[in-house]
Amino acid sequence: MLDTGTPIPAAGRAYSARRRIRLSDMDTKGRLRLDAVARFLQDIAIDDVQETGWGIPAHLWFVRSIRVDVVEPLVGDTEVELTTWCSGVAAIAAGRRWSLKGDTGGCIEVDSVWIHLDGEQRPARIENFGVYAESAGDRHVSTKLALPDPPSDAPRMPWPLRATDVDIHGHVNNAVHWQAVEHSLPVTGRVRAELDYRQPIDLGEEIELVDFAGCLAFVTGDVVKAVARAGPI
Repeated sequence: MLDTGTPIPAAGRAYSARRRIRLSDMDTKGRLRLDAVARFLQDIAIDDVQETGWGIPAHLWFVRSIRVDVVEPLVGDTEVELTTWCSGVAAIAAGRRWSLKGDTGGCIEVDSVWIHLDGEQRPARIENFGVYAESAGDRHVSTKLALPDPPSDAPRMPWPLRATDVDIHGHVNNAVHWQAVEHSLPVTGRVRAELDYRQPIDLGEEIELVDFAGCLAFVTGDVVKAVARAGPI
C-alpha cells in the first residue's frame, strides 16, 4: 500500500484553500505540472503561516526536502482544493503535509520538511509552536537528506538561469527546480517525485544537470545543490 504520510488531523489546525488551474499550469495533455503544484503548495503554506503569525518578517521557512505522490494525475481538472497541516516538528525544522483534490478526481499527496529561520535568515529553534503543536503531535521530523550523489563521471548539460527564477530572498525559487524535473524525468501518470534541497542556487552560478539512475542533480563544479528523483508508483 502506498504510504502518503500522516492523514488530515482530526484535531489541530488544518488550512484549506482553492486554486483555479490555468493554461500556464498545464502541459500539452492538460495535466497539472509539478512546477505548478509546487507554486500552489508554496502559496498556501505562506498564506497559512502569515495567518498564524509564523510568517515574515519574524519567521522564514525554507524547504529542505519534499515528496510528491501523484496518486491520480490532475488531467482535465479545472480547480484544486488544497489542505495543509503541520505533520511533525524538530528543534529547527517542521514537517508540512498537503492533500490536493481536483474537481474531476485528481489526487496528490505531499510530505515535506522545512527549516525554520529567524528574520535575519539564521536557523532558529522552534519554541511555543502553539497553533501547530496539536496537529504535529509527538511526531519528529528529520532534516537528513536521502537522495544519492551523482557519479563524478556522469555527463552534464547546462541549465541556464533567468532573472525571473529568483525570488525576494535572492535565490532560485524552489518551484523552479521542478521545471527541470518536468523536462528531464518521467513525471506523467501515477508517480512519486522527490526533491532534496541541499544549498540555495544564486542567479550568477553556472548550474549543470546530471541525469542518472532515475535521478536529476543540480550541480556547480563539485558542489551538488539539489537532487531530484521520480518514478512510477
